[in-house]
Amino acid sequence: MSRHIITQGGKPAFVVTEAAAVRAFLKNPGETFPDTVVAVILGGTPVLKALREHRGLTQAALAKACATSAVYIAQIERGERQAGRKLLAKLSKALGVASDLLT
Repeated sequence: MSRHIITQGGKPAFVVTEAAAVRAFLKNPGETFPDTVVAVILGGTPVLKALREHRGLTQAALAKACATSAVYIAQIERGERQAGRKLLAKLSKALGVASDLLT
């Protein structure tokens, strides 16, 4: 897919892309997130933490939904540990997002 970004005042303002890509997105846009969620992620908050808080879940509630411990969730959010493939699948299901969004 090709795209061209047009800037105004040094900031991205428009994107020109293939019509087929736009049509595919419009058929199945997936979930979008509020600017506040994107802003905290861009500000350095781990994606898992930002999405967990966006969903209104505590670490304990997310851990329970994924059959793991809150300590493990906290370690993942702090970058001390990485979630394995099976846990990533459970996290993505519990948060309602694609697992590649969490990696």
